[in-house]
Amino acid sequence: MPPNPFTFYRGNVHLDSARILAGDTSFTALPGGHYVSLWKFLPLLGLFFLWCYCSKWADEDSRSLKVRPEFWSTLILLGGLVGFTLGMITPSYLLGFFIVLLGNAGSVGAYIYERNQRVPESAKVMTPRHIRSVTLRILAKYGIRLGSGEHMEQAVGPPIVFMGKTKGAGPSKAVESSRGYLSAKELIYDAILRRATDIHLEPKDDEMSVRLRIDGVMYPTEPFDPAVGQNVVNIFKVLSAMDITEKRKPQDGSFRAEMDFREIDFRVASQGTRYGEKMVIRILDQANSVSTLAQLGMRKQLQDKLRKVISEPHGLFLTCGPTGAGKSTTLYAALGEIDSYQRNIITIEDPIEYKMETVTQIEINNKAGQTFAESLRSILRQDPDVVMVGEIRDKETAVIACQAANTGHMVFSTVHANETFSALYRMIDLGVEPFMLSSSLSAILGQRLARRLCPDCKVPYKPKPEFLKKANLPASKIEHFYRPPNSKEVEGQCPTCGGLGFKGRVGIYELLEMNERMRDMIRDSAAITQIKAEARKNGMLYMREEGLRLVVKGITSVDEMLRVVK
Repeated sequence: MPPNPFTFYRGNVHLDSARILAGDTSFTALPGGHYVSLWKFLPLLGLFFLWCYCSKWADEDSRSLKVRPEFWSTLILLGGLVGFTLGMITPSYLLGFFIVLLGNAGSVGAYIYERNQRVPESAKVMTPRHIRSVTLRILAKYGIRLGSGEHMEQAVGPPIVFMGKTKGAGPSKAVESSRGYLSAKELIYDAILRRATDIHLEPKDDEMSVRLRIDGVMYPTEPFDPAVGQNVVNIFKVLSAMDITEKRKPQDGSFRAEMDFREIDFRVASQGTRYGEKMVIRILDQANSVSTLAQLGMRKQLQDKLRKVISEPHGLFLTCGPTGAGKSTTLYAALGEIDSYQRNIITIEDPIEYKMETVTQIEINNKAGQTFAESLRSILRQDPDVVMVGEIRDKETAVIACQAANTGHMVFSTVHANETFSALYRMIDLGVEPFMLSSSLSAILGQRLARRLCPDCKVPYKPKPEFLKKANLPASKIEHFYRPPNSKEVEGQCPTCGGLGFKGRVGIYELLEMNERMRDMIRDSAAITQIKAEARKNGMLYMREEGLRLVVKGITSVDEMLRVVK
């Protein structure tokens, strides 16, 4: 065999093929090369690690959200494998790189689209807002600050912006550089995402403990160090226009925040304690407000009776229950059933919790001498059709409310009593004459709030026959009740309820509707047992009976119903 005229070169050293075919071997080349181009291989290697990261993130995210984790993990794995295989055997590098990118981005993008449909706006990823926030946050870590102060504020912390009581007021801007500002934002943002209604900041010996009231029940969360906790308290006091130097006397205030393109109001109250200053923040989120009776969870017959009472031209409608039972929410829903364009509606509240369009809302001011009684007396000269009084606390307010109901006005109000019959006699104890109460009162609605069972993790069980017999429930027609799961029955944390077993609350009601026979009994100061007997003849169901209806339907549990209804 003749010797090979061509010199062997290791790797991918470029040789002029035309000169080699012509037999010209006079030129020299590098002694050795590489089998692959490093500049072309590094981008593919970057895509590989990006694929690994996306696969891990999608697996963890889909499991936490319960968005078909097995399906999406498999799809992303196959998408990456197919993309890399086709990309490597494609002769063109650019075309192969595009195929690899498409195989990865297509499967991950499909998952992102589905998961974004199930989360709130603030939790969506790969949106313009999310990309901007991540970009600004990364640049901020390296000292590069772009955009306005508001955008930077959102980039370096949760997407929430604090405002004073008046929009554009100075106090919120004056504390932006405070040590506790970011901690305060994270606390409020976390509380809103967890559906909390109240935040309790409680000083201890070595920490500032934090508890959230979610669905009426207190849950502890991560505490603050004493110094950071005090800074957080001062932040909220400045936002609420409170005196930060006064730490012993109780103070009240309010501020606002903007989140997810909506404004949220906060009511703040502070009180000096043994270890320092305690603060309670009430979250008044208009997005969670109830606007119609249908959203309260009443049965159809009860809704119809209540609408009949509300539509009357005059009378006194009372709601009763302990603090936090949703009495004001029920009155707001009742006002929502009235045409506010054709009727003049005026409310007297302490304070105004939810803003209502086309409704005149008045906030009382005890320091200025503007009480419920004084305000009620004055607004009766404003030609009202419907009047809502936040609470009847004293004889003067109770008497004026009854007089207004007797003179052609529809009056809504609340009174603190455990049940409808005790609310009836509570009005008499306040000093209202029985004859005046009997002629003005239209109905009394007693209520409680019970937590709803989480629809995704509630557990069915067979109730005991003894309980069904005691509750007068037919054992043959009831297959099972529901209860929240225990730690052994649920793998991981339910994303719907956050592992609490409950999500949201539902009302348990009893309606005492007046008729002529009951008015005569009230006027004659009859015994409460006689009034109860007449109410039962009129078709009234007690609160416990309404609660059992919710238990049978699987809306709440027996233990939860017994917790709120005694």
